[in-house]
Amino acid sequence: MTDYKKASLEKHHLHQGKIQISSKFGEIRSKDDLSIAYTPGVAAVSELLAKEPEKAYEYSIKANTIAVVSDGSAVLGLGNIGPYGALPVMEGKALLFKNFGGVDAYPLVLATQDTEEIINIVMNISPTFGGINLEDISAPRCFEIEERLRRDLEIPVFHDDQHGTAIVVLAALINSLKITGKQKGKLKVAISGAGAAGIAIGRLLVKYGISSIVMVDSKGIINSKRLNLTSQKKEMAVYNEQKKEGDLREAIMGADVFIGVSVAGIVSSEMVSTMSSQSVVLALANPVPEIMPEAAKAGGAFIVGTGRSDYPNQINNVLAFPGVFRGALDHRVRQITDDMKINAAIALADCVDPGDLSPEKIVPSPFESNVVIKIAAAIK
Repeated sequence: MTDYKKASLEKHHLHQGKIQISSKFGEIRSKDDLSIAYTPGVAAVSELLAKEPEKAYEYSIKANTIAVVSDGSAVLGLGNIGPYGALPVMEGKALLFKNFGGVDAYPLVLATQDTEEIINIVMNISPTFGGINLEDISAPRCFEIEERLRRDLEIPVFHDDQHGTAIVVLAALINSLKITGKQKGKLKVAISGAGAAGIAIGRLLVKYGISSIVMVDSKGIINSKRLNLTSQKKEMAVYNEQKKEGDLREAIMGADVFIGVSVAGIVSSEMVSTMSSQSVVLALANPVPEIMPEAAKAGGAFIVGTGRSDYPNQINNVLAFPGVFRGALDHRVRQITDDMKINAAIALADCVDPGDLSPEKIVPSPFESNVVIKIAAAIK
């Protein structure tokens, strides 16, 4: 079996990273080439864009370029490991944008975790880019950073840890409902994790029409009786329709769906056995999920998904973000709305052919060619 950590270290060292810049003009081999690409010819382009900035989409890289911005405060499951720890992940994100969506993406890791500084930096670099992908910024700061940038910038801003995850989870649930025959309006959902991903998933499920959601954080079930909740947690407490209290065990009991975006190994087979019939378990903690698929199946789970690539039903953001930004750039949208996210989730679910839909296949592979095309068409 491949030692992926060792192989990754060796390959990153060999190539000194994953990405590089290449020329759209070809090689610069003559004085004419140099004079067109640079001075004196480029002055005409500079004068044009100074007078008509909107033409940057026609005469510069802006039309197909996004920034992948992180402060390194919430990298994968590694936590707050700073900008250098974030850099290889942001490089990887840029590589996937190009590989799957044809989008040119630049990794920008910041040596600050101050909310105001991050907002100011992104505001000031925005003329270069057609969109901003925020990545691995911890909650609750990520909510304010995204909200203010969405409000003030004329280009789309998308925090992938929130919305990419939510889109793929919703797509998985849409197809799970097709298989189980359950109705979204009667669905009971338990979510473990009330950070960026958990809150975004909860919000998108509510927007889609799923209203019974019991969310759990490190202190237990979120409900209206708890003090000192963040505004985002107060918002989600409203959807605890069963007025549940207690811990994760109580939250899972009787649920149709468990969604984990929290801590490895916190769910047992016995806990899964208390869920409803034909239960769905999406345990997405990485690299070790809240419960391993074998244990979830042993507890009676009908459909199981993880964030891992070595099991069926990989619920991974790579299914969403290349298509989301391909569509946002192609259709020149100013903001990626909730309706667009839901349409993207429906499009992603539809990428699974009805004849292939099964408990072992509720989402497509990112290598299927129709995924980016269908999601991009939904972002408009």
